[in-house]
Amino acid sequence: MTLSEDIGARLRELRSQIGLTQDQLAEKLGVSKRTQGNYESGASDPTASYLSMAASQLGFDVPYILNGVRTTPTSESLSEVEHSILQQYQSIPEDDQKAIRRILKAMADDAARANN
Repeated sequence: MTLSEDIGARLRELRSQIGLTQDQLAEKLGVSKRTQGNYESGASDPTASYLSMAASQLGFDVPYILNGVRTTPTSESLSEVEHSILQQYQSIPEDDQKAIRRILKAMADDAARANN
């Protein structure tokens, strides 16, 4: 396998883990289905902006995509509750995801202030 094919296989694996089709992932990350297919087949390499969006919007582990070394917990290491929360989060529209991120940040900031 070439490096591009390895990257594509890992993208396909991560997409499957979160239960999205190529069409759905392409739409979420702002690329065409054909481009997504090319990334997953290794015909072309994903751009930096694509990888950045995959990380920020879907929690994809970019170092894992690029070199196979995991830096974030896998879905297997998540508790049942964490896995359920992640699936629910990923199933809602982007605007709602942004609202949830704002709420979580505010809660984390409040907790940090309370601990200081």
